[in-house]
Formats: sequence, structure tokens, C-alpha cells
Amino acid sequence: MALQLGDIAPDFTAETTEGPISFHQWIGDSWAVLFSHPKDFTPVCTTELGETARLKPEFDKRNVKIIGLSVDPADSHRAWAGDIKETQGYALNFPVIADPDRTVANLYGMIHPKADDTLTVRSVFVISPDKKIRLILTYPASAGRNFAEILRVIDSLQLTDKYKVATPVNWKPGDDVIIVPSIPDDEAKKLFPQGWKTLKPYLRVVKQPR
Repeated sequence: MALQLGDIAPDFTAETTEGPISFHQWIGDSWAVLFSHPKDFTPVCTTELGETARLKPEFDKRNVKIIGLSVDPADSHRAWAGDIKETQGYALNFPVIADPDRTVANLYGMIHPKADDTLTVRSVFVISPDKKIRLILTYPASAGRNFAEILRVIDSLQLTDKYKVATPVNWKPGDDVIIVPSIPDDEAKKLFPQGWKTLKPYLRVVKQPR
């Protein structure tokens, strides 16, 4: 059965560009983003890993560790890192898992045989500190991911874990949010004493909690 939101992220041990890891131990008390790319020395993946390296300080600010994966060995990843730095302007600054036997790829359902029966698709898993899967995204090999969107969803997850709110369409940090329908007005008055705007009984808009 495919992994679903709320499942415990499967643990594994693997070799990476920064040495061997045990995944759950590596995550520790942080959030984590595990993302796969189809193959080393490919154009779209080169841009993605460069962009992820550029954004690493943003992930760090959110207590998020990032780790890549492809079905190539670690020495291939390390050789490819030079191309990433040369063409994208940012050196690889996070580990990339070597998965030549496809153990991790199969564990996480990253190989979609109808798309490609040997290479991973562009999978993204956001995992919270309790090791639960909180977001799953799957892109085709031809479409590069939007890592700003991944950061946006992490912001939403971290905000909504802390406060009893949900984030509306196209939400960005600082925008208004929605009080979740399970909170009755009496309780909402205690949680949001500044008040809110009721558009419908189930749609109550409030300033983002700080």
C-alpha cells in the first residue's frame, strides 16, 4: 500500500554524500524534506539541487533538514556536485542519498513503472519531528519543482500545528488565516480575542497568530 499522510516515515540506513546515516536518527528533533531526482548529471535535477542549496538557510530557519536521493552511487553524486556549483552558483550543502539498489526508492514508492521502471520520479516527502509524513508531492521527471512552494507549505504546517487555524488558497506568511470549523465561537473568542470576520458560519477569517 502506498504511503499516506500521517504514516510514520519508513526508517532506513543508507550511504550519502556526507557518510552513512540512519534516517530517523538523522532527522532527530527536526522537520525533514526527503526528495528524489531521477538521475545524476541531468539538466532539471542540476537546477533543482542548486536551488535547494541556495535556499538551505531558509530551511535552517524553520528547523528543517533537507536530503536528496537518486539511484546513482555516492561517488557519482560527489562528481556531479562540481557541475551544480559551476552552473548554478551554489555548492551542494546537504546530503544526497546513494540508492543504486533502489531500496529507499521502493520503500517510499518513488519509482512509478508507467513513467519509468528504473528511475525515480520527483517525489517530495515533508516529515515532522514525530517522524510522520505531512506532505507528499509527485512531479513528472520533465517538470522541475517549486521549492518556494515547499517552504510555503512547511510554514503552513508549522503554523497550523501551533494554532487552531487553517491557511486559505494562495496563503503566504503574514496573510489572514481561517479558524478551523471544529472550534465553536465561544472557544474561538478565547483563542482569538482580537475578533474575526465571519463570511459564513464555517468560514471565519482572522489575522495570522504570531
